[in-house]
Amino acid sequence: MTGVETREGPETIRLGHKGRAVRVALALIGIVALVHGSVRGSDDLWPFGPMSQYAMTVADDESITFTRITALTDAGTSVDVPLNIEGAGIARAEIEARTPNIEADPSLLQAVADGWARKHPDQPKYVRLELIRDTTTLVGGRVVGPPTPKVLAVWQVRR
Repeated sequence: MTGVETREGPETIRLGHKGRAVRVALALIGIVALVHGSVRGSDDLWPFGPMSQYAMTVADDESITFTRITALTDAGTSVDVPLNIEGAGIARAEIEARTPNIEADPSLLQAVADGWARKHPDQPKYVRLELIRDTTTLVGGRVVGPPTPKVLAVWQVRR
């Protein structure tokens, strides 16, 4: 040898016209799906839709909204429903994305009660659910007063 090592390997194969056309078509389909999901979609379309839980900046003189669900239990207590997979089996982002649907049809909250009962059979069951939007007002970037709650939907849980 002359001190320069060479590697023998498979010969280079070039992508043909059909292969290029398929790759370009797939890339265009992906781009169209992303644009469609971002403009018209909800979290259900992920990864081709928005993820509502991504943080955004808020101007110093705006309001911040926070959606939550409270439950009255069969033990007579009022609790905040844990909106995550381990809690009620549904994430807060899903509730926020479906808020207009839930307002129009509060029976959609039944899935929250069913998820809680299935995941926590030893805990008190939910008998009534309220979808609430808390609004916190900022002035000069500082919170002014406590959040203002607004009940958006109420559902008596079916057993």
